[in-house]
Amino acid sequence: MDDVYRNSLRKCSGRLFVFFANRNSSLKCSVVRRRGADGRIPVCTLDRGASSSAAAAEPTGYPGGPYDTSLLVKYEHHVARHIWFGEERGPKKELKVAGHGLKLTSRVPLALPPQMESWVSRSGLVSLQRTSLNKIDTNLVSAFLERWHLETSSFHMPFGEMSITLDDVACLLHLPIRGIFWSPQDVTEELTVELAVDYLGVSQGQAQSHVRSCRGSYYKLEWLYDIFVHHRAASSWAYATRAYLLMLVGSTIFADKTFTLVEARYLLLFRDLDGCSEYSWGAAALVTLYRYLRDASMYSCKQLGGYPTLLQCWIHEYFPTVGKRWENWNPAGNCGLPRAMRWSYRQGVLKVDGLRPILDELTPTDVIWRPFEDHRAWRVFDEICLYRGCLKWGETVVPYLPDRCLRQFGYRQYVPSPPLDCMMATDIDVDWISYHQSVVDVIGSSTVATTPSEVEDSYLEWYYRVSHPRLVPPHRDAPRDVPVPVYDARPSDPDWARVSTLIRRYLRQVNAEEEDPQFSDLFEALHISRSH
Repeated sequence: MDDVYRNSLRKCSGRLFVFFANRNSSLKCSVVRRRGADGRIPVCTLDRGASSSAAAAEPTGYPGGPYDTSLLVKYEHHVARHIWFGEERGPKKELKVAGHGLKLTSRVPLALPPQMESWVSRSGLVSLQRTSLNKIDTNLVSAFLERWHLETSSFHMPFGEMSITLDDVACLLHLPIRGIFWSPQDVTEELTVELAVDYLGVSQGQAQSHVRSCRGSYYKLEWLYDIFVHHRAASSWAYATRAYLLMLVGSTIFADKTFTLVEARYLLLFRDLDGCSEYSWGAAALVTLYRYLRDASMYSCKQLGGYPTLLQCWIHEYFPTVGKRWENWNPAGNCGLPRAMRWSYRQGVLKVDGLRPILDELTPTDVIWRPFEDHRAWRVFDEICLYRGCLKWGETVVPYLPDRCLRQFGYRQYVPSPPLDCMMATDIDVDWISYHQSVVDVIGSSTVATTPSEVEDSYLEWYYRVSHPRLVPPHRDAPRDVPVPVYDARPSDPDWARVSTLIRRYLRQVNAEEEDPQFSDLFEALHISRSH
């Protein structure tokens, strides 16, 4: 897309945004903030709803938000702050994403020997053999990642926060979410060699040579696959199973940025093949992904680690009008397979900068707020998903805050409590085990939603003060007056959302304006679709 066309799209999307804020029946009002000459928002322009204490603590904000920076304290280093002023991470706007789907297709056998199959099935990791997408839509993943904030462990969308929850992991990957957390253990290169000898059945010399080639406490995924093949042929089932499981998690939930290595310390998880089922593998996958999302949301980062299949399939489930996808089967007729297997890769036509204004224009009606209700026969909702606290895996600790995305659980969204400081958490394992009180605290302040996207009256006013509802300004070269829409709660209908998106897309492509008489009927149709 050339610069002229791109600029025309930006101008048109800006006009549509202002138009919706003034005329759309699903909007109540718009709030405008004006920046000063230095690019920051003076405190005098803050909302009337902003408390005097908050104003005193944070006298300035950022154009487009946040105006009160007491929540997103790392926003200065966030990629969104730079994108607002047209500053990209580098020549490539999309991140480099590590995906192993094609490799796993060739390495995972159609059937394991019965002796191995028993251990793999009991481990809780069996579903990881088939859930990986063969390719990742790096533009789609990157566009959503630009809205992730480490302070809240959530995506900041135009209408509020959303997140990948434990329930999402359970339904998409069929990983167990109950279980214990794994505590870290330092693994030196010497211990890495010993572990390979004791639990992978290789010789001392072979292990030393391999660890030396890895230049650290790692094993190569390809090496582990070769060990698996060798021991399977030799009927050394325990060695073969450990190599296989380590290769499997290293290619999925524990994938790192190297594309080729897995940390040797994870072999400790499989010392006792009968006991590895005790771990909360769902929490492990979520903690690892949160950690990499945290890093990749910073402007200086150019690569994403973790399991991108989990993120992309989450997008496909919740946002039916965004991105390209291919369905392998209809959810209503599936046989209890992990929901990630529903999706196949389909190359998108939009790049990151084309997706940003589309995400900026999303409304609550564009979201399927509870996509897994037709999957409950195979994955019953577990109330532990409403646990509010810290999750940990190894030395990584992240806040897990379901009170910030209550609409995904069928509850009315309220103004959430301040995020947890996980650096001060000392009894995470105890809190996790005694989660019941936390669940009561989370849902006790809310009620069951009467409409899928229902929020309390004060929520959006608060949200637009502490967040940034748009990623790019409506007019790149104009004074940065940013209208912020406040949405009424409306029923969530995917069909109407699709109609609305198609109309918006066409109007944007032809640079339509509301004053153009030839497009008046389309604008009227857009209003009708948005009101549903």
